[in-house]
Amino acid sequence: MSNNLYITSTEARSGKSLISLGVMEMLLGKIDRVGFFRPIINMDPGLKNPDNDINLISSRFNLEIPYEKMYGCTSKDVENLIAAGKDEEILERIIRKYNQLTEICDFVLCEGTDFASSTAAFELDINAEISKNLGSPVLLVANAYQKSMDDTLRSIELSIDSLSEKGSQIIATIVNRIEPKEGKRIVKRLKKRGLIKKQLVYTIPDEEYLGKPTVGEIADILGAEVLYGKEQLDRHVYNFTVAAMQLQNFLTRIDHGSLIITPGDRADVIVACLAAVSSTSMENISGILLTGDLKPEEAIWKLIKGFSQMVPILSVKDNTFPTAAIVDKVHAIISPDDDRKITRALAVFEKNIDVVQLGEEIVKTRTAIVTPKMFEYELVKKAKKHRQHIVLPEGEEERILRAAETLLRREVVDITLLGDEQRIHGRISELGLRLNNADIIEPSKSRVFDEYVQTYFELRKHRGITVENARDTMSDATYFGTMMIYKGNADGMVSGSVHSTADTIRPAFEIIKTKAGFSIVSSVFFMCLAEKVLVYGDCAVNPSPNANQLAEIALSSAHTAKAFGIDPVVALLSYSTGKSGSGEDVVRVREATKIAKEMARESYPGLKIDGPIQYDAAVEPSVAKTKMPESDVAGRATVFIFPDLNTGNNTYKAVQRSAGAVAIGPVLQGLKQPVNDLSRGCTIPDIVNTVAITAIQAQSEKA
Repeated sequence: MSNNLYITSTEARSGKSLISLGVMEMLLGKIDRVGFFRPIINMDPGLKNPDNDINLISSRFNLEIPYEKMYGCTSKDVENLIAAGKDEEILERIIRKYNQLTEICDFVLCEGTDFASSTAAFELDINAEISKNLGSPVLLVANAYQKSMDDTLRSIELSIDSLSEKGSQIIATIVNRIEPKEGKRIVKRLKKRGLIKKQLVYTIPDEEYLGKPTVGEIADILGAEVLYGKEQLDRHVYNFTVAAMQLQNFLTRIDHGSLIITPGDRADVIVACLAAVSSTSMENISGILLTGDLKPEEAIWKLIKGFSQMVPILSVKDNTFPTAAIVDKVHAIISPDDDRKITRALAVFEKNIDVVQLGEEIVKTRTAIVTPKMFEYELVKKAKKHRQHIVLPEGEEERILRAAETLLRREVVDITLLGDEQRIHGRISELGLRLNNADIIEPSKSRVFDEYVQTYFELRKHRGITVENARDTMSDATYFGTMMIYKGNADGMVSGSVHSTADTIRPAFEIIKTKAGFSIVSSVFFMCLAEKVLVYGDCAVNPSPNANQLAEIALSSAHTAKAFGIDPVVALLSYSTGKSGSGEDVVRVREATKIAKEMARESYPGLKIDGPIQYDAAVEPSVAKTKMPESDVAGRATVFIFPDLNTGNNTYKAVQRSAGAVAIGPVLQGLKQPVNDLSRGCTIPDIVNTVAITAIQAQSEKA
């Protein structure tokens, strides 16, 4: 079942709020706890008037969700982050706040940006990017108001192309505000042009009443003073008339719902309006807007107060024509307190949309997209669930310190930094960081140093190690950190930003050792492609594994994948598929597959595993049908086991660079307790991700 939907539009004023109202009412008839979320809002939450659509949906459906939980960023936040060169943080903040909402809701309805502050192409792209990273199917709302059919079709085509290029899944398109007789014709044209294939499509005719602002909305936009008729500000303005002519000409220009705009000293116009309000032969006006900061004289004011039925009278400081220009551009909204408009909007939605069909499509559609940002967010979220204690032996390194600050600020893990205590404090001060919650230890001065020395001596004396040797070894931060894990004073370790892989792994081999039933330590990379995450092993540790070792790597990689929420379907790779090839390397992979299947019967029953298989047959269903039609792995693989380090290391780097994949790792596996290696070129996000991975591994070992 799907747990979200993203409503976006082709351009401004497409009528998203009407669609959101209708969809929300439909969802609440099927799902218990439905939340509402806007990734980016135009209005600052500190202003008097917060986002209208959040208030509308929240108040109409009594969502009882704090306002600040229902949006990701303000447009001002976005501008500031872009100016500071922190574009990536925009998406991270949106994903973080969205996921906080999913913790209290069964389903989240998302409504995209308003196309108010930038070009349509930019907003189409940003909505596509957001919807993809929220893993949300899309409902597209197109605007046909006062547009030719060709123009409407072009805007739909542009939007569908933009969304599809980003990998978004469009489940329905609603063409809003069309000419009443054009519905069937536009659907036919859409189908003919191939713009709609598997998705649903509906049309909604223009409803003039819904597109008209109220007097109150105009008063808010103009900052007008309400002189009279506060209780009637919900009257709808269908048009406006500037009264700058003689009465006989002005009166002929009054239509139903007119807002009369006139200088405040035009007593003749005001009196004529009063007469029009009382006349049964004149059209009913919606209100009077007095300009120039001019108020009616006492005699006129007395006359106004004598009328039992009166429309709102507003006053503004600006002159008549600038005021009229603003009124002409006012965009009507469905305000939370406009019950008549809300009721009408829901009726229009239900009349033109097959709510049963659309509801079933929304609930059943679940995207399989997992973007790098989604995967990275889930890493941090899982790590935070049961906080672990991670030791970082390179405590004097700037990247480590900055990553540690991020991890502690987000309460992902508890951290111990190892190194020269005075230097670490100096670096923290120099960099302006806050690491008050970090435990800082200088190994040789630690109160447990002698205990660790003795333990290491006992573990390695059969190798000829003396106590003095042990003392020298324990002075090394990486050995000390590994011993912290062994002694239960830490749950995992991350190193390698300034040390080699051998320096990181060797202490783990000597102290922690491998799990029962495993003879080697191996590694995997999480390869975060545009829409999914794959697991590659072993690409960093074992140069030429034999058949038994390949089988171990396959089983370890399956367990690692499962621990991180990836359903393991394991392919042992070779240059030959199935029984078609021969040669020493193919035979080795074939034997490894046989051993791995036998091992899986005991340690991982039901695991899907097959080989030898070529990469294309493992990943592409159409190739799998030809090369390995009987396999339940071919075309569906998520875990790829390479036959040797040369193949694995080159392949992961080729995919990383050529396909733009984010490679997270190497993640070491096979140890009793987790130790992970960083590359010396690692970035701060790399360190954060690796620490989160290590914490999740530690959780898994304790489960």
